[in-house]
Amino acid sequence: MLFVQTSSISRLPVSQQSGRLEIFINLSSILLIKISPPLSSVRDCFYRLLHTSVLAFHRFTIMAFKSGKVETVSISEEGSSSPPNWCFFGWLLALTQLLLHGALGLVLFWVIYYLGGFGWQDQPKLEFNYHPVLMIGGFVYLSGNALLSYRSFGCCRHIYKKLFHTVFHILAVPAIVMGFITVWDSRNLSVPPIANFWSLHSWMGLTTMGLFAIQVVRTLVVGFFSFLILLCCEARTAALRAALVPVHATFGLITFLMAIATCLTGITEKAINSLGAKYRDLGDEAIVVNVLAVTLLALMILMPVLLLFDKFRARRIHVVAVHGL
Repeated sequence: MLFVQTSSISRLPVSQQSGRLEIFINLSSILLIKISPPLSSVRDCFYRLLHTSVLAFHRFTIMAFKSGKVETVSISEEGSSSPPNWCFFGWLLALTQLLLHGALGLVLFWVIYYLGGFGWQDQPKLEFNYHPVLMIGGFVYLSGNALLSYRSFGCCRHIYKKLFHTVFHILAVPAIVMGFITVWDSRNLSVPPIANFWSLHSWMGLTTMGLFAIQVVRTLVVGFFSFLILLCCEARTAALRAALVPVHATFGLITFLMAIATCLTGITEKAINSLGAKYRDLGDEAIVVNVLAVTLLALMILMPVLLLFDKFRARRIHVVAVHGL
C-alpha cells in the first residue's frame, strides 16, 4: 500500500497545493519515461510498472486535492504488466495451450494412424483427410492462439501483441481455405459423387466461414483506413476506434466457439460414417475420437474464461481507498 500525507503543504491554498504537487509528479513521470526503454526484460517491466504507478498517483491525487478535502490518498500496488491473479491465470493459460496443442496432435494421430493418412485428387477418400486437420489447425489452433495473444504476452508492448494476433490470423486463412477446397474436391471426385451442403455440419461450417471472412475483411478495410486516418486526425477518431474493439473481440470469440461446435458435429459425422455400428463398441479409434471431442469441448469452456474474466486483463491499476472525502 502506498500512502501520501498532505500535512507538509496543508497550510497552502488548495489551488497552490494541487499546482505544486502536479508540477512535482509531472517531472517525476517525465523522468521515468526517459529512463524506461521498451518492454523486453524483467527490468523493463519494472520500469513500466513504476511509470504506470506514478501516472496513476498523478491522476487520482490531483483529482483528490482539487476537491479541497483530502488528507490521505491510498493506491494499491496491483498495477502491473501481467494479471494480478498470475498463478491461477498461469495454470489456466498453460492448460489451454496444452489443449490447443493436444487437439492438433490428436486429429493428426487419428487421420494418419486410423484413416490411412493423406492423398490428393487421385485418391478422394484420402484427400478428405486434409479437411479435419486443416480446419482444426486453422479455426482452433491458430485462431485460438490469435485470441490468446493479448493474454499470453503480458510483458510485451501492445503493438507486439497486435502483431502476434495478426500473424496467427494470417496463417489461419490459407489453412481454412485449403480445408474447404479439399473437402469440396473429395466429394465431387468420389465415385459416385457425394452431395454437398446437406448436413448440419456443412451448414454450420458455412456460417462459421462467413463470420471468419467478415472478420478478415473488416480487419483489412478498417485497418487500412485507420492507418490513413491516423496520419491526419488520430485524436478525433480515438472514440470510434475504441468502440470497434469490443465488437471485433465479441465476433472473434463467437467465431471461435462456432468453429468448435462445427468441429464437434463434423467429428461425430465422420466417426459414424467411418466406424458405423463399431462406434458403439468403443474401440481404440472411437476412444481417440471421443478424447478429441472432449478436448475441443474443454477449449470451448476455457477460452471464454480467459478472455472475458475481468481480473485476467493485463495492466490494471486499482485505487483501494481515498481518505478524507
